[in-house]
Amino acid sequence: MPEPVPELIDISPRLAPDLAVFPGDTPLSRELLLELERGDPVTLSSVRSTVHLGAHVDAPSHYGAGAASIDELPLDRFVGPCRVIRVPAEAGALVSWSAVREALGGRETTPRLLLATGTYPDPTMFDRKFAGIEPDIVQELHRHGVELLGVDTPSVDPADSKKLPAHAACLEAGITILEGLVLDGVATGIYELIALPLRLIGFEASPVRAILRRI
Repeated sequence: MPEPVPELIDISPRLAPDLAVFPGDTPLSRELLLELERGDPVTLSSVRSTVHLGAHVDAPSHYGAGAASIDELPLDRFVGPCRVIRVPAEAGALVSWSAVREALGGRETTPRLLLATGTYPDPTMFDRKFAGIEPDIVQELHRHGVELLGVDTPSVDPADSKKLPAHAACLEAGITILEGLVLDGVATGIYELIALPLRLIGFEASPVRAILRRI
C-alpha cells in the first residue's frame, strides 16, 4: 500500500490587493501587461508590493544597521521541526514570558516556535491593537535553543513602537522573525515548518508561503 500523504496546513494569508499592510507601506497591486482574453499570445503581469507582505520573514538588516540581508540567512532556519502554542493575549498588550512558559506546559521547545495570540483575526483590516511580545521572551527562548520565532500578527512589537525592543532582542539573540502568520484553527503541537524566503539580494525581508506538515 502507498504511504499516506502528510497533511499540509497553509498558514499564510491570501495575497490580494485587499490584504492590509502597515499604514504608509506599499500594498499589493498587479499590472496586466498582456492578457490572453485580450488576444495577446500569453498572459503577463508585473507586481508591486512591500516585501513585508502577508506571511514574511524579517531579515536582521530590517532592524540592525549592517546586519544580514534576507539572502544571507541560512535556509535550514526555515525548514524543520516547529512547535505551535496558543498564548493568552489581550489586544494592545504585551505577551509575557510567564504566558509562554505556561503554554509550553513544561514541554521542550523546538528550534522554531510559533505563537498564536488570536489578536489579529482579519488580515484585510489593519488593527493597531494586536499584541506584541515582551523582549524577555526572546532572551528566554534563546536560552532554550529557539532560532526562529513566528507570530500571527504583523509585528513582534506593538504597532506604535518606535524603539522596537523585541526586534532588538531578536537581533542580539540571533533569532529570526517570521510575522503575519494565520494560525486560527491550527492545533497546538509539533509540526514541520516550511517557510522559505525568496532569494532577494540585499533586501530586508521577503514574503513566504508558510506551511506546516504533521510529523
